[in-house]
Amino acid sequence: MEASCKATLNRLLNLSAHPRNLSALLFRALPKLQHLCLPPTSHKKFSVDLPPMELEVTPPELPQDVLMDIFALLEIPDLVRAASVCPSWCSANTSLQKLCQYKRPQTPCLLYTSETDGESDARLYSLVEKRSYKLTLPEPPIRGRYLIGSSNGWLVTVDDRSEMHLLNPITSEQIVLPSVITLDPVAPIFDETGALCKYNFTSHEWCPPFTADLDELRWCLHDRAFVFYDTSAKRYIVVLIHYPRGQLSFAWLGDDKWTLLPPHRNFHDCLYKDGLLYAVAQQREIFAFDVRGPMVTEKLILDRANDHIYRKIYIVQAPCDDLLQVWRIDEDVDSAPYDIHVGKIDIFKVDTTLAKLVKINSLDDLVLVLGYNQSLCLSAEEYPGLKANHVYFTDDHAFNIFGHKHNRRDIGVFDLANNTRGELVSPQCWSNWPPPIWITPALTELCPTTVPPHTTTVWSSQFCNQACLRAA
Repeated sequence: MEASCKATLNRLLNLSAHPRNLSALLFRALPKLQHLCLPPTSHKKFSVDLPPMELEVTPPELPQDVLMDIFALLEIPDLVRAASVCPSWCSANTSLQKLCQYKRPQTPCLLYTSETDGESDARLYSLVEKRSYKLTLPEPPIRGRYLIGSSNGWLVTVDDRSEMHLLNPITSEQIVLPSVITLDPVAPIFDETGALCKYNFTSHEWCPPFTADLDELRWCLHDRAFVFYDTSAKRYIVVLIHYPRGQLSFAWLGDDKWTLLPPHRNFHDCLYKDGLLYAVAQQREIFAFDVRGPMVTEKLILDRANDHIYRKIYIVQAPCDDLLQVWRIDEDVDSAPYDIHVGKIDIFKVDTTLAKLVKINSLDDLVLVLGYNQSLCLSAEEYPGLKANHVYFTDDHAFNIFGHKHNRRDIGVFDLANNTRGELVSPQCWSNWPPPIWITPALTELCPTTVPPHTTTVWSSQFCNQACLRAA
């Protein structure tokens, strides 16, 4: 037995130097292991269908610390399958998470829905494996929500009462964010029984408020949202860009209300770096906000430009720690109203010393991931499933995110070397609603001490006892 264990250990540790080979081994072995080890009544929440195995396989008998070392090298789909093989593998996975030792960078996936699935089902398309996984998500149904952000493995969703939730689609943990009635431009309207029935929304300071139905407010209030972790404060902050005027509000996880930031306007994108919230606005200006103290302080990093080229602007942190500003210029397509696609992408380094932008003609080994997700700049060497000097993009035009549900979705890969675009798969089969969004899978659990009383959670330790994978 000891010799067999050592042989298995040496084989897996040799493969662990090449995670793609290790993933392939587990990918082939886990379906049979699941069949052998899981009870017939196991709940299939996250699963993958694979061809039948020709050889019988039994779980390697390895010490838990060795299993944890191996599991720490896996992409999350492989990790979830490994955790569902048997109790000892699940225990190793749980320990890995509790000790915060699972730190492998995850390749972004595309989360979308399929019209052939249920209202609470979603699909996760892996750029590494070029396949989709099916997930069943908690209520309210994902097909009835708006997706207004994706950061650090968390979706920010808006339900049919225009209220926001954090949702981790891998663990099913869900957290209710502060109510929209605590946002500055929103006031509640109650009926004769005291139940909330409508909202008053102030769209502009020079216009009177108008009345919006509970599900209508999300059309005119929400833009996009982000979830950041402050390492020094050791807590999460949620940042919301909202109307009127593309303003910023934020809430620390556990707050019962939103706090409005100084009244600048037309913000497009945010990132959180070294305890500061950086936000870029329509005319390329960049502000840095310190939101950790009792009083918010701000600094202008880059002043506005005088040009008015229509574009979407992103702010991104490169792996070398530089700040990048990215301009996405869309082109109209004549096939339908507001049917647009990416026509050009310009990239600039932010020179904070001289307060100016420096044009970059090539990303070299870097990759951009843009859309309604937190904007990402990654190394192709660290993420071998991605193409260097390319931009992976999804639809993020407000007309398509909050309306025009049947428009063609603008999803693909942009080659910066020759300014051409290509499709991720052909033909594309992404469902129209909610629009697909990039997400970096994560098994992060938010600390229970920071969770409001009305939070609902499903912890991943429970999840891995139930999980198995089926290809969509």
